[in-house]
Amino acid sequence: MRNEAFSSEEMLVEAAGRTAERCLGRHVLAIQDTTVLRSEGGGGEYLHAVMALDAQDGAILGLIDSCFLERKSGRRAARRSAPIEEKESFRWLEGADQAASVCAGAASVTVIADRESDIFEAFALRPEGIELLMRAAHDRALADGEALFARTDAMDAMGRAELELPAKPGRRRRTAQLEIRFLPVSLARPKHGLRTSLPESVAMNVIDVREINPPLGEAPIHWRLLTTHAIASEAQAWEVVGLYRQRWAIEQLFRTLKTDGFDIEGVRIEDQAPRNRLITATLIAAVCIQQLVHARDGGPGPLRPLSDAFEPEDLPLLEACCAELEGKTERQKNPHPKGSLARAAWVCARLGGWTGYYGKPGPVVMLQGWLEFQAIKRGANLMIRHPHDRSDV
Repeated sequence: MRNEAFSSEEMLVEAAGRTAERCLGRHVLAIQDTTVLRSEGGGGEYLHAVMALDAQDGAILGLIDSCFLERKSGRRAARRSAPIEEKESFRWLEGADQAASVCAGAASVTVIADRESDIFEAFALRPEGIELLMRAAHDRALADGEALFARTDAMDAMGRAELELPAKPGRRRRTAQLEIRFLPVSLARPKHGLRTSLPESVAMNVIDVREINPPLGEAPIHWRLLTTHAIASEAQAWEVVGLYRQRWAIEQLFRTLKTDGFDIEGVRIEDQAPRNRLITATLIAAVCIQQLVHARDGGPGPLRPLSDAFEPEDLPLLEACCAELEGKTERQKNPHPKGSLARAAWVCARLGGWTGYYGKPGPVVMLQGWLEFQAIKRGANLMIRHPHDRSDV
């Protein structure tokens, strides 16, 4: 990590190049978000990442980009007057630009983010051919003078559906009854802190999803989504909501990177360059772990190839581990075909302590198994490079 011949940027270029190959001809979801690495009062160190998913089956295609941020307290007063390029929020625009570049061979690209990305410049300066989908944070003025939230609140529901909400801290798993509203809007350019060359308004579609009759004591679901996707029917609106729900994948990535996985927050390297190299390498590895978790069931879409997360030369060693781990019963056999990522995920899960009988292996188990495989691989490579000389025995 202290070798100056290597840089975080080179690691990212290599990772993005592999991602680009997997994006060819697909509808790609470029999901971006920011997580804290070190919290220091009102500021700290942060990591912003952009990852690629297959829109059809949610398969993780790889890392698109990442960058480090240093947030200082006391900067709020000057924020409005600064150009977007000098603001921390410029990372959302850069993330979209990187998605357009890395995923240039994709059939289509949708950039997805949460509330922090609700920035007028992001709408007005979106890369050509890129669709946007984010959660609204601001009750923006519309071109006709009305407010965005008042417009949607005044509408009648246009459809209903049930949605399975997974458990998370502070919320139990439940089936939510949802209503949906949607309409085209024209967002007016804010009056402060923007270049005059931006258009006076930007055309978007808003989708309002809210829960009815939530359980007692539970906060109701309410999402206001802004998108450039065309919304001409209720079915299309629900489809876009489904795309937004894929944003959870980057939350799982950060969970694997941090306390529940690699524990990157516990790193005590103070020198910035080697620390950033280590975090970048770990982020790339965390993407690999999440790819294995997604591939563990062998579906729902076509099987992903082993090359998504392993080198071709890893196949013989994976098969040797598989032969060692398989038992006599059907449930102790690896059910997935050779050369598939699902088969490798089964091996890593078993190496991580999963018995094959109970539950499904999550990121922590998969991480332990992946680390075990890497240790086995290092040992095997040492044997190849330094074969035992029997004449010394």
